[in-house]
Order: sequence, then C-alpha cells, then structure tokens
Amino acid sequence: MLETSARLLRLLSMLQAHREWSGAELAERLGVTPRTVRRDVDRLRELGYPVNASPGTGGGYQLGAGAELPPLLLDDDEAVAVAVGLRTAAGQGIEGIGETSVRALAKLEQVLPDRLRRRVGALNAFTVPMLRGGPPSTPVDPAVLTELAHLCRDAERLRFEYLSHAGAASRRTVEPHRLVCTERRWYLVAWDVDREGWRTFRVDRITPKPPHGPRFVPREPPAEDLAAYVSKGVSTSAYATHSTVRLLVPLREAAERISPSAGMLEADGEDACILRSGAPNLEVMVIHIMMTGVPFEVLEPVELNEVIRRVRDRLDAALARAAGPGPGTG
Repeated sequence: MLETSARLLRLLSMLQAHREWSGAELAERLGVTPRTVRRDVDRLRELGYPVNASPGTGGGYQLGAGAELPPLLLDDDEAVAVAVGLRTAAGQGIEGIGETSVRALAKLEQVLPDRLRRRVGALNAFTVPMLRGGPPSTPVDPAVLTELAHLCRDAERLRFEYLSHAGAASRRTVEPHRLVCTERRWYLVAWDVDREGWRTFRVDRITPKPPHGPRFVPREPPAEDLAAYVSKGVSTSAYATHSTVRLLVPLREAAERISPSAGMLEADGEDACILRSGAPNLEVMVIHIMMTGVPFEVLEPVELNEVIRRVRDRLDAALARAAGPGPGTG
C-alpha cells in the first residue's frame, strides 16, 4: 500500500507538469505496466483529480481543470515562491486579499519542512519593501534570492560576478546586509570589501560564485531607512544632473504616478510635494518631469528653467509648422 501511495504521488507530480504524457511514457518512468498506469489514473480521479485521457496512438494523459481545487504537489522552489508571494501579498494592503493570504500562508507554513521554513523566514526577514513601481522588468532567480537572504542572515561574505549597466563584468566580494524589493526589481545592499564602502547591486545582475565566507561582524547600515537609501541611490545619486521641483499636487497623488526608483518624494503642505530626482542631463530631466503629468515649479537648479524655455520654443515652432500657412498668405 505504501508503494502504491508513493507511486500515485509521483504520477500526480508528473501530470502537474502541464504536458501530455503517453501511457507508455508514464509506465516507463514509474517502472510499471500500462495497465497499472490506467488503474492509478482511475484512483486519482476517485480522489478528485480531473485526469483527461485522449485515445489513439497519439493520445495520452493530461491533468485538466476541475470543479474543485484538489491538493497540489509543490517542489522546494515552488513552495518557497508561493510562501514568499503570500506573505508579500498579505503585507501590501491589496483590498480583499490580505486576510485570505494570511489564511493560505498559515496552512502552507504548517506543513513546510524545517529546511524550507528557514529559507522562507530568511528571505522575508532580510528583505525591505520599497513600494510602488511598474511591472517586473527583469526576472530574478528565486534560488539566488534565497542564497543572498541566507548569507545576510548568517553574516557570511558573498562572492559573485556582477554585470554593470554597460554589460562589463567584474568580480566582487561583499558583506551582504539586506535585500530591498520593489515591484520592478530586487536590490542587495552590501559593504564592498575591496572598495571599502556601501554599494547597492541589482540582484538580476548578480551571479554567485561560491564558496562563500568567511563570517563577518555586521556593520552599522548606511541608513536607518534602507528603502529610502536605495531609492535615492537609483533615482538620484547615480546621475550627474540633479533637480528639485515642487509638484502642485498632494503627496499621495504624486506617489501614485512616480515610483521610488524614479525620484524621492516628500510632502510640502497638504496640496503640494517635493520631487528630487536625477538624469543624464537637463534636457532629459525636462522630459522626466513632464512625464509626471502634473503642474510643477522648478526650485533648483535655476538653469533648468532656461532649458524648459528652449524646449518650449522648439515645441511652439513644431506646432507652427504643423499648422501651415494661415488664411490669405502665400
């Protein structure tokens, strides 16, 4: 009976791979006869799993959608991903999903093996959320995230290859401190051993190169608010040109339009807020500010106003050319 149950679980795991298997393939993988595969499929159907079968030489078995949700089998990485996603959803204040996420997370964590519970706990304990942002731009390997979280938790040096924005590769050795996540990207805040300073690294550009170590004594972090620290680094400090403008809308409205990776916002009374951001040059800065879609006034640098005038003149000239000669001319 134990052997049969184990085989059923393995069969279910194979069918959940979302592909069609022939009876011969399943029999070979499971080490049984096609007749035994048919009996096992019938048992799965009795348990509520909708296994579809197509006849003929080109047919096979495939797990379909049913009227009710049957139990699912998750591998280690899938279980960690689901648990982290549920915990993130529970804390994001998404209407109608928080309480449901907590219930589902409680059920999952109750049956997680200790090794997986430690992975989930490390990833959540050593991650700082930086809210707002657009859709994910670059996928991140969950295994890399959990590896970095473990090294943060255990205060163990990390060795990795890093790709710059221009695609240049370099070898780094750092003392990892925290992961900071947005809805677009993940960042690692770490002390760079060779450069003797705090650095922020995009996780999607990190390729770990173990063995890691040795252990280290954690340093005082570069800021109390690491989300603000990373926001400033990726939106302002990384650029040669900086600006400060007053947006003539409340902070809450501006925050719905501008992500932390695009600029730093702070309240300026009830009906306005301050935006600090960076850009490669002042003309790009004008475009960046205009893309916010809200009225504004420049606080600094004063040279930005002159660039705005030049852009305005070019736009006026373009509109005049588009309009063509007026009536009675020519």
